[in-house]
Amino acid sequence: MTPLIEQDNSTQGLLKSERIVLGVEYDGSSYHGWQRQSHAASAQSTLEEALSSIADQKIEVTCAGRTDSGVHATSQVVHFDSTNIRPEKAWLKGTNSLLPRSISIQYAQKVSENFHARFSATSRSYIYIIDNSHVRPAIMGQGLTWYNKRLDVDKMDEACEYFLGEQDFSSFRSSRCQANSANRCITNLSCRRLDNYVVIEISANAFLHHMVRNIVGVLFEIGDGRRKDEWVKVVIDRKDRTKSGVTAPAFGLYLVGVTYPEEFNIPSNMKAPMFLQQILSIK
Repeated sequence: MTPLIEQDNSTQGLLKSERIVLGVEYDGSSYHGWQRQSHAASAQSTLEEALSSIADQKIEVTCAGRTDSGVHATSQVVHFDSTNIRPEKAWLKGTNSLLPRSISIQYAQKVSENFHARFSATSRSYIYIIDNSHVRPAIMGQGLTWYNKRLDVDKMDEACEYFLGEQDFSSFRSSRCQANSANRCITNLSCRRLDNYVVIEISANAFLHHMVRNIVGVLFEIGDGRRKDEWVKVVIDRKDRTKSGVTAPAFGLYLVGVTYPEEFNIPSNMKAPMFLQQILSIK
């Protein structure tokens, strides 16, 4: 018998899902980079394992920006979807209870389904911290880069002007960079000295693979007197990585902020590493 009202089965089997955004802090020296790997521990796989336990289902996260082996983050942003609904407190405190001391979720909140940790981001900010003293430090050796030649921070800061704006940064991308275009827009780049520390702050719409570390490598050569600040323009115009400077070590680099449109209500304050929060303007 044909029913008088046909049942609509198009939604059968579909489960309600919610999207969660997390702010994540991690010590990159404990991992072979952010991205999940089959042969080594990564920040992504470690976080996903803990989240999957809380969700009681497999969780895969998407981040705002992948960081290399040894690079740290105070404000990485990730999102994921789960059909097993949990309160925000469970995602925050429950997951943190399962994570090693090298990773900590700073906040967890529900967000609309059209939010994307990577593609919704409008800018990323990093800082690079250098211990510019004559003797190698024993403490925080993996949280900063030691450079024993005296750096002229004023000259480095003057050279920063050449990097600003939208340009082709082919000279500052690694050979493994998979970006379709080398054009990026740097909105802020500055250097300053805080006693024996030299702190480089940089913000851009996005970054190429190794871009920040390659920029720091060029600034090293200007700061220690091997090059003039005008050399930056020469390197940029060449669009050739082999004609640029060295790649600075990873340990001094921190992802400290990601910004999004206000509609998503994502915390966007930049956060310095704890040991510098009292003397840096970013908290």
